[in-house]
Amino acid sequence: ISKKNVKAISHITGGGFNENVPRSLPDGFTAKITKHSYEVPYIFKHLQEVGNISEHDMYNTFNMGIGMTVVVDADEAVQILRNAGVESYCIGEIIKGDEGIIIE
Repeated sequence: ISKKNVKAISHITGGGFNENVPRSLPDGFTAKITKHSYEVPYIFKHLQEVGNISEHDMYNTFNMGIGMTVVVDADEAVQILRNAGVESYCIGEIIKGDEGIIIE
């Protein structure tokens, strides 16, 4: 993957998933996240259950285990990263729209 293939990057430490991902995209585009596309670490599931915390707040406060998003051709990027020993997932797609982020 060359830098010309990277369309957007969002570093999400300590939360802010719902704001940081859309901020990395140009106007007129929305990140459509598929929440079952990766395994949410147990600690987040446990915190949500014990604390009775909404899913929106879990993504926004704890990021549900996603520390960085990179907008690229996912198939190629995931394979390259996995071959290098880096855990990675295709967690969604970029679509036209003004919603900022949709988590389904």
